[in-house]
Amino acid sequence: MAEVIRMPKMSDTMEEGVIASWLKKEGEEVSSGDVLAEVETDKATMELESYQDGVLLHIGVNEKESVPVDGVLAVIGEKGEDFKHLLEETSNGQSTVEATSEAEKPQASSSEAIDTSNINASIIRMPKMSDTMEEGVIASWLKKKGDTVESGDILAEVETDKATMELEAYEDGTLLYTAVSEGNGVPVDGIIAIIGEAGADYESLLKAEEQGSSSAPVEEVKEEAPVSTASAAPAATPVAAAPVASTTASSNGRIKASPLAKKIASEKGIDLAQVNGSGTDGRIVKKDVEEFTPSAQPQATSTATAQPSVSIPQVVGEERSEKVELSQMRKVIAKRLSDSKFAAPHFYLTMEINMDKAIEARKSMNEVAPVKISFNDMVVKAASAALRQHPDVNVSWMGDHMVKHSHIHMGIAVAIPDGLIVPVVRFADNKSLSHISAEVRELAQKAKDKKLQPEEFSGNTFTISNLGMFGIEEFTAIINPPDACIMAVGGIKETVVVKNGEMKPGNVMKVTLSCDHRAVDGAVGSAFLKTFKELMEDPVRILI
Repeated sequence: MAEVIRMPKMSDTMEEGVIASWLKKEGEEVSSGDVLAEVETDKATMELESYQDGVLLHIGVNEKESVPVDGVLAVIGEKGEDFKHLLEETSNGQSTVEATSEAEKPQASSSEAIDTSNINASIIRMPKMSDTMEEGVIASWLKKKGDTVESGDILAEVETDKATMELEAYEDGTLLYTAVSEGNGVPVDGIIAIIGEAGADYESLLKAEEQGSSSAPVEEVKEEAPVSTASAAPAATPVAAAPVASTTASSNGRIKASPLAKKIASEKGIDLAQVNGSGTDGRIVKKDVEEFTPSAQPQATSTATAQPSVSIPQVVGEERSEKVELSQMRKVIAKRLSDSKFAAPHFYLTMEINMDKAIEARKSMNEVAPVKISFNDMVVKAASAALRQHPDVNVSWMGDHMVKHSHIHMGIAVAIPDGLIVPVVRFADNKSLSHISAEVRELAQKAKDKKLQPEEFSGNTFTISNLGMFGIEEFTAIINPPDACIMAVGGIKETVVVKNGEMKPGNVMKVTLSCDHRAVDGAVGSAFLKTFKELMEDPVRILI
């Protein structure tokens, strides 16, 4: 019997997965244990195994597409078996609540519905011209009702929360209707005009819009008033605006110039009123400003002593940006750490540690150790020993209760190209420095290769984030939930220290403990940090 294959929850934080690649194709036979696909989660790229024998009858997701946990991926069954009813049942099951809510809504009868399919016109709405824009004000109309507009024509100037910008037409047509006069504001996606073929029944288009909206109908502006326009676009689709924060040369004395021309003129101290524009309708463009010479400017009479002119070199660069799609890992990092930062009341405890003895001890250890021991390994060991003495720090906040752990699983933050992942050294307090060093290296390499298994990046009870190798002296870290604490470790700095009242050269390292005040109090965190400092300043104690 055919069976639907769904997206499994491959980690405790996973909400969706991306199909990195399909290793089987539709129509291929599969056996239990065969790898069907590679799935990119927020933690690593993992293999999706088949748990039954059969034929891969259907693949419902393309490579590089994301699927929520429990979403349909594929169907496996016997060759030639009818599986479509399974997909229909799945689809019906997912839309039951939605369909019910829609059924409860009052629906307009089919006899009342207005057919707009034959109306060759489009509603123009207020586009979102900036990331913070909520409404735009029509500063001025450059086209009027009844005017013929062509693609590229400037229809109106719209004042946003950022600047006054030009609204450009993107297709040909006639301005049939305007709904907003100069000085009036329109919310984003609100109706401002209609463009279409001459004589089109735009009133029916407005009635159909009213029928499908709870908002009050927009009154038409009188014909003699300046009219708003925007480029014709598919009905009910916001029209993108050409962001041109410039003015336009016209009868009202305004100067029409491109943004780049204005910027260069500002940098060179050139008065745009003295520049002749070579663009459409006399618009001043970049070339006009670059070719403009001060000698062309009329000399102002002045009794003041002439100042020597200063030649300002022109610096022109190319503005270039690109959209970067978020990886699953980056999405989850953003969500989890945002939740942690704004939900957990953080407080921070910073302590300076004398590392002179630790430097000497590490040098001696590496003379006999089977693997090279790093300062980070010593930090992991010392923190584990301090947690054993202060179990009230080794806790997790679970919302309505806390969990106090008797085991110590140390999370080590590791930076990888896609973001940050936290491999876990389990029972760290029971392991030697050599064992910790070898395990941390292995886990870090697996993390970079995206080969970590779920048990290797989950279950931490405390986390360490070390940026000392990048030269960072001190920083604060955001708690990695559900941990109650995370310790940020800075680099070792050679400086002047005071010993027995005398100033001497020494080496210090700063650590900052971030605590969730819901679970850990200041005195508890301070006591832990004091013990950690004592262990690091006398490393022999962590070997006992």
